[in-house]
Amino acid sequence: MSNKPQTNEYAAPFAKYIDLVPAGDLVSILAEQSEQLVQLLSGVSEEQSHFRYDEGKWSIREVLGHVIDNERVWTYRLLRIARGDQMSFPSYNENQFIQHARFDEIPLSDLLDEFVSLRKSAIYLLKGLPAEAWDRAGTLYDHPLTTRAAAAVVAGHEKHHCNIIRERYLPKLG
Repeated sequence: MSNKPQTNEYAAPFAKYIDLVPAGDLVSILAEQSEQLVQLLSGVSEEQSHFRYDEGKWSIREVLGHVIDNERVWTYRLLRIARGDQMSFPSYNENQFIQHARFDEIPLSDLLDEFVSLRKSAIYLLKGLPAEAWDRAGTLYDHPLTTRAAAAVVAGHEKHHCNIIRERYLPKLG
C-alpha cells in the first residue's frame, strides 16, 4: 500500500508519527526499518544498552521494549480493523507497560530478535490484506482509524524512537 493516510483517517496526536513516514510502499518501508533498527543498535554493547541519557529516562533496552510493545498494540488494532471490526479502541499507558516489563533484564540481542520477528509478522499480515482492507476504519480517541493509518503509525513511531536513540543516546555513548 503506497498511499499515505489522509488527516481524516486518524486522530491528530498521531500526525507526529505519520509525518515521519516517507512516501512509498508501507510494507517496504516497514521492512527497511527493521534492518535499519538492527544496524543502529548493532554497535551498542549489552552494558551500554542500560544507558539512560538523563535521570528518569528509559534505558536503550526500555526504548526498544517500548517500540516492541507499541508495535504489538498497533498491529492488534490494525488486524481488528482490517478484518472489519469497527470497535472503539482504548489507549494504553506506556509507562505502566515499561514498569511491569523489566526490559533491562532481557538481553539486548533478544530484544532485537523479538522486534525483528514481530515486524516480520506485521509485514506478512499487511502483505496478505486485500486492497479494500486498507480503507476500513475503527475508532481511536473518538476519531476514525484506518488500517492504512495504523500501519503508518507503526512505521512513524519506530522512526521517532530511532531518531531519539540517534540524537540523545548514541552521542553520549561515544
